Amino acid sequence: MRIVIAGGHGQIALRLERLLSARGDEVAGIIRRAEQGDDLRAAGAEPVLCDLESASVEEVAAHLQGADAAVFAAGAGPGSGADRKQTVDKGAAILFADAAERAGVRRHVVVSSMGADPAHPGDDIFDAYLRAKGEADEYVRGRTNLDWTILRPGSLIDDAGTGLVRLEASTGRGMIPRDDVAAILAELVDTPATTGLTLEAISGSTPISVAVKSVAGN
Repeated sequence: MRIVIAGGHGQIALRLERLLSARGDEVAGIIRRAEQGDDLRAAGAEPVLCDLESASVEEVAAHLQGADAAVFAAGAGPGSGADRKQTVDKGAAILFADAAERAGVRRHVVVSSMGADPAHPGDDIFDAYLRAKGEADEYVRGRTNLDWTILRPGSLIDDAGTGLVRLEASTGRGMIPRDDVAAILAELVDTPATTGLTLEAISGSTPISVAVKSVAGN
């Protein structure tokens, strides 16, 4: 498979690129800065230079041509203000979905956030983030030409992954290593039977492959 990842230099994306390239997939990661390219190459991915805050749908669609799946893992990141929550966490996600449709790439996996909600109240930056992610998720859910799955991890930690998770429509709050989020994404890309599902993920007791098969069968 050829898989294109938006936000290719992110912590989850780099882990995902290593997993996908190790299993033999052809992986490309969209990055904003050329100096990030070496990290992607080390992870086995092809760096693609494109700023999702300023690119057109046509430009992004050109990078998606020929892909079998697209993964949106971009984010404005810590330290960014409410404006960039709108331009990246919402705007870039919408742009990437539109570009995937334009390029005819049906399989579409989105990394969102637990608690994402367009109507989330509050004036803090994190509240703005959850609203932006919720608005983006709502938009993706309306794309009938995409076979989308939305993953909403709990609190992200850098502990080594255990490979054991809880993956359900609603899990309740909890933590999860970024390693395990990347491993879930790798499984979801390969499991189109999860199309149309919005899933929460935290650490648990079920092996990741079993957890994905279980939700796919529901």
